[in-house]
Formats: sequence, C-alpha cells, structure tokens
Amino acid sequence: MESKKNLKTEINNYLLIALGTFILTFAIYNIHAQSELTEGGVLGLILLLAHWYKINPSFSSIIMDYSLMITAHYVIGGNFLKYSLFSSFCFSIMYYFLSMFKPVLGFIVVNELMGAVVGGLLLGIGVGMVVRIGGACGGDDSLAMMLSKKLNIKISFAYMITDVTVLLLSLTYIPLGKIVYSLITVTISSNVIEYIKSR
Repeated sequence: MESKKNLKTEINNYLLIALGTFILTFAIYNIHAQSELTEGGVLGLILLLAHWYKINPSFSSIIMDYSLMITAHYVIGGNFLKYSLFSSFCFSIMYYFLSMFKPVLGFIVVNELMGAVVGGLLLGIGVGMVVRIGGACGGDDSLAMMLSKKLNIKISFAYMITDVTVLLLSLTYIPLGKIVYSLITVTISSNVIEYIKSR
C-alpha cells in the first residue's frame, strides 16, 4: 500500500515538473526570445562569454549547467539530480517542438514592459513548480538553491544576487533600456518562485 502511494506521488512529481518546464519553455520561446530580453544568472553569463570571448553557448551551457546541477546534488541531496535532469530533458524536447510553430503572443512582445511582466510571471510559475518539487530547470536554479541553503537566505534573494550581478556585467554590451526590462523580469520571476516554493 505504501509503495503504491509512493509511486503515485513520484508520478505526480514528474507530471508537475513536466508542466512547469513547459510553462518555462513557452515563456522563453514566445516572449523572451521574441522581445530579446536578456537573462541574468548562468544563462546571462553564457551570453556574456559568447559576446566577449566567443565561447560557443552550446559548449559553455552544458559545462556550466551540468556542473552546477551535480554540485547542487551534493549540497541539496534527495531527488534533486534526477528531477533536474528530467526537467532539462523536457526543456530540450519542448523547445524543439515549440520551434516548429510560429511564436504566439505577438501582441505582448510589441510592448517591452508587458513582455517583461508577463514573461517574468510565466518564468516564475514554471520554475517555481519545478523548484517546489525539489528539482532545477538549469544552472541558474541550481546555483540559487545552493546559495539559499548555504547562506540561509530566501531563494528570491539568491536569484537576485546572481541575476543582478550578471545583468550589471551585461551593461558592457547591452543597452541600459534592455537591462531595465530584464531587471523587471528577474525581479518578478524570483518573487513568484519564492511564493510558489513556500506554499
């Protein structure tokens, strides 16, 4: 009886992770990629390295994301690594699937402020669902979860530390206006993640 209950819980966890990852992927493909909002955290750092040092993102993203996931597994423990790897796999499949269709929500990305707000909300909901289960969608979330645990701070503050640091560095090649909208996005998403995680 107990094993059936555990199996049902595990299946529910994977379904929630898949749903959360889809919401995240939908937001990145339909809003962030179209409005050219930059990212903070690890993804922003990958773009920064690509711009200044010509390091291929396909290489740096794999190295940074998976090294942070593995490190976070030893810090956080539990089912972190298998949930995170599942989310990463779902993201790749879902992004490939969505890329076969034309982007939707064009009326949102026309307005940068609306794109930043809606994008931040969807990112926060998607990532928040995965983080609440105990996994991460990528290196950003792995790093934030480690900082939150090690420094005993709210996860929203951990996200802000990494995101704002990278966004400020990104001012070296991205216009201030774009950075402002990106700051709006990361502020909203980090607080939504905190809210969902604490429910």
